[in-house]
Amino acid sequence: MGGSASQLDPILSEELHRPAGEPAGILADEIRRRYGAGVAAILFYGSCLRRGSAEGVLDFYVLVDSYRAVHGSSVRALLGALLPPNVLYCESGAGESTLRAKCAVMTLEDFARAASRRSLDSRVWARFCQPAVLAWVRDEETRREVIDAVACATRTMVDRMRAWGPSTDAVQRVPAVELWTAAFRETYRAELRSERPEVIEALAAGDPERYQRVIREALRDLECAGRVHVREAGVMLELEYPRGARTRARLAWRVRRPLAKTRAVLGLVKTAATFDDWVSYVLWKLERQSGERIQVSEAQRRHPLLLGWPILFRLLRRGVLR
Repeated sequence: MGGSASQLDPILSEELHRPAGEPAGILADEIRRRYGAGVAAILFYGSCLRRGSAEGVLDFYVLVDSYRAVHGSSVRALLGALLPPNVLYCESGAGESTLRAKCAVMTLEDFARAASRRSLDSRVWARFCQPAVLAWVRDEETRREVIDAVACATRTMVDRMRAWGPSTDAVQRVPAVELWTAAFRETYRAELRSERPEVIEALAAGDPERYQRVIREALRDLECAGRVHVREAGVMLELEYPRGARTRARLAWRVRRPLAKTRAVLGLVKTAATFDDWVSYVLWKLERQSGERIQVSEAQRRHPLLLGWPILFRLLRRGVLR
């Protein structure tokens, strides 16, 4: 691919420094107000960013100095340290509208670790090889650390693609978008998320030039490290791996995927204890899906597991829940 220096970091830095938009900015301010001086950076990513829409729930990773810095000395802080991230929910008014955010809270150190090749969990490197925006960052040192971690996540995803190409031949000729799509398909399978095939295919196909640039520069870095040999012809990539490398990578992923899914299950169980204001989130989801306004008392909102049963039975009777 030539001997020039990799431009992956500058590409991702420019992408991260795009304007986040007013809704994401409002929510970032609310996140900072709620979680205080322990917040180091806020990354905006996901479907709302791709669509350029505030309709739905905006996705953020909130990178913090420590779990105690945002949760205090609590069970939530301990659970965050044992099984990051903690998934929280917050809302903010914007005129007559309500903006909603789902926040994955992680220390910056844990985020960087999860972006690396050593990480069992694919969530960070599968999300942040995709476009993201720095909605807020505390200082220049933190900015550099975040950019480094996002670049590492991208290289990790591209490195893992060796296991997901269409053949096991020593030399493989494949369109870049096909490699990305296979990688997204596999990483979704390692989580508890069900997406239609057309949604997964649209991730890379929606911006093929961006993904072509990113994979080209990431592969340049991997080639310099001796992990792969690459020849490029337009949208086609010709990848040559050291003998047995792809086979070992596929076997490793077969072991890692069920472990990653088990971790995702444990994370889901933990979220029931850590999801901040989950009652508001569930009510909003039900109202959005059913078109029916659901009224709850303050007592029911404070003690949903104890006092929420009449509402549940009413929703079942009306067919809102099935």
